[in-house]
Amino acid sequence: MAIDLNSDVGESFGTWTLGDDAAVFRSVSSANVACGFHAGDPSTIAQTCRDAVASGVTIGAHVGYRDLAGFGRRFVDCSATELADDVLYQLGALDAISRAAGGAIEYVKPHGALYNTIVTHEVHARAVVDAVTAFGGELPLLLLPGSVALVAAERAGLRGVAEAFADRAYNPDGTLVSRREPGAVLHDEREVAANMVRLATEGVIVARDGSSLRTAAESICLHGDTPGAVSLAAAVRHDLEAAGVEIRSFV
Repeated sequence: MAIDLNSDVGESFGTWTLGDDAAVFRSVSSANVACGFHAGDPSTIAQTCRDAVASGVTIGAHVGYRDLAGFGRRFVDCSATELADDVLYQLGALDAISRAAGGAIEYVKPHGALYNTIVTHEVHARAVVDAVTAFGGELPLLLLPGSVALVAAERAGLRGVAEAFADRAYNPDGTLVSRREPGAVLHDEREVAANMVRLATEGVIVARDGSSLRTAAESICLHGDTPGAVSLAAAVRHDLEAAGVEIRSFV
């Protein structure tokens, strides 16, 4: 058994620091690096890429809506062309910075509102897929199981990789509980780790109403901005490995 652990990183900005990315890299196998539209500045992104390369962690592009003030957590009602151009712009920026650090973009994961929107929004889902296709390299797309974006990616000949979230609560339909609702973010390390061991070994996630969701996720997300993220990531990795699950990148 094997599974990937990914984390959203590179989200600091100037003198404002969010999370401890270098410490999180000790536990994860993939890094979703912010591309400057929802978070991150050039120097932060560059240092994050250097740290990822030094840690042997796979670099992915964490693309989002152009919403720096809202941390990319607000829907932006833009046209398909504008969104595709924005995503392509972000890929180009991270491509240059990651290569300078000795790495390369190896997958793409939408961020925040964009990620949640393209679960059902076919126009924006297609725009993201079109941008990744235009960039080239047939980069895999890390997405929520059952999303229209996952279907669009596979129809375009791209690999769609389903993921699960360690530190987020699930609705019975398999979507994530909105961050506006209490209990949306999970903090109990033992509970979170046990849930992820169940996912990796049995293919099951428990929703907030107690129901079981079947999923074939290839990757688990551990948010780098969650309070206690470093300790939580270490606990999840420890328990997975103790259960005989190998941690490795999906690419």
